[in-house]
Amino acid sequence: MSLTRKRKRELKRLRASAEELWGQQQAVMDRANTVAREARQQLGHLTREEVSPRLREGYDNYVRPRVSDARDLAQRAGHTIERSVIPAVGTALGTALSVADIAKDTRVKAAVDRMGKAKKKVTKSGPGAGTFIALGVAAVAAIGLAYAVWQTFRADDELWVADDEEPIAAAADPSTPGNLE
Repeated sequence: MSLTRKRKRELKRLRASAEELWGQQQAVMDRANTVAREARQQLGHLTREEVSPRLREGYDNYVRPRVSDARDLAQRAGHTIERSVIPAVGTALGTALSVADIAKDTRVKAAVDRMGKAKKKVTKSGPGAGTFIALGVAAVAAIGLAYAVWQTFRADDELWVADDEEPIAAAADPSTPGNLE
């Protein structure tokens, strides 16, 4: 393909312009990389000097005390359950198991069978005094259990009452009538 001289000169100028533009783009990219590297360094300094201390301060002032309070509350609840609830449940379970063991005894079965035969002979028309006594004992036991649970879980902060300092100050003052010093 043969080109005219005019076209060859135009292509040569266009090629020179393209190479010049390419060089300028390379220079701009180098400068952009330098600016980005400097911005990254400044961001690191800003993070170390401003952001990290504020985060640490916020954590120390807000998060750590709440976590510590929650841990203390959980430990107190665990100790309370360990000291009062678990022994009560263990006692009730042990009692129930011992009653079940006693019920399996052959002598008890024989006595129950005898009572069953005797009961068939006696017919009652309604609840007797024993039923009402049993219900009363059960109600007292339930109220006692509820009171024990309430005493276990209530806050003891209100139980402490500080003594007044006036009697001590009056005893130390020699001008108070009734002071025998």
